[in-house]
Amino acid sequence: MKAILITGGAGFIGSNLTEYFLNKGYFVRCLDNFSTGYKHNIEAFLSNSNYELLEGDIRDLEMCKKAVKNIDYVLHQAALGSVPRSVNDPITSNEVNVSGFLNMLVAARDAGVKRMVYAASSSTYGDSESLPKVEDVIGKPLSPYAVTKYVNELYADVFAKTYGLEIIGLRYFNVFGRRQNTRGAYAAVIPLFTKLLIQHESPTINGTGENSRDFTYIDNVIQMNERAMLSENAAAVNTVYNTAVGDRTNLNQLVGYIKEFLTEYDSDIANIEIKYGPNRVGDIPHSLASVDKAKELLGYQPTHVIREGLREAVSWYWDHKEML
Repeated sequence: MKAILITGGAGFIGSNLTEYFLNKGYFVRCLDNFSTGYKHNIEAFLSNSNYELLEGDIRDLEMCKKAVKNIDYVLHQAALGSVPRSVNDPITSNEVNVSGFLNMLVAARDAGVKRMVYAASSSTYGDSESLPKVEDVIGKPLSPYAVTKYVNELYADVFAKTYGLEIIGLRYFNVFGRRQNTRGAYAAVIPLFTKLLIQHESPTINGTGENSRDFTYIDNVIQMNERAMLSENAAAVNTVYNTAVGDRTNLNQLVGYIKEFLTEYDSDIANIEIKYGPNRVGDIPHSLASVDKAKELLGYQPTHVIREGLREAVSWYWDHKEML
């Protein structure tokens, strides 16, 4: 039985990865400090004999070393996400996303893990205006969060070259889906707008609504993690990949889709007004990924485009209204 450590395993992406790999017969250890993860995300796994929970912080090197003991693969999801959060508190974002990441690299190196796959970010493209985004063409970061995720890539490259550690970075593009948090000041746009509309409240779009993103459903992200973890293609290792669909949707279209799917459950939602506010500091206007590299080297084939993913996500939120 192969053993996987998933850092941030009680979070949105981490808990979905946990569920998937437990169902495939892996042993899964979760490391989480529950700063942004939730016990309810992992409750169903606690009785599984192939699951282990470690409550701890990646800023603690000894905890990281404990977490990687007897582990074959590390899926590193633990981070403090959100551009606005990093603007408000750059020091903590750096401590978690940079120092914590370095701790995990050192621990993985010393434990001799086979491979580490980590959550990189589309924010690394920064002020580059070229579309679609291609992995080897980036700009300057536009937020402290973007700086931290770029530093992760630099450290990963150095550890691969210096210590021979196999590392793959996945630049996530606006991931959404079941279990994504709807609460707090830093909730992502899809769960936040879905929650507000279910509660018959008006969502506020930052800017004119013409800003666009390559929204990526969670099942596509799970596929990329699995392919990156298990790839036997030597050319596929020690690099970064866009983890996206290769299509973009603006915020006006997005809220239209959410209203359309929610109206199937509650017809009154169709009449809820959408409000508009100022642009957010550090936001980029448009994001669209090329996924050609992932298709060529990892055999990636996205299974969900925006409408398919949104329909499933909206259904999940409707079924879990009590958690909103």
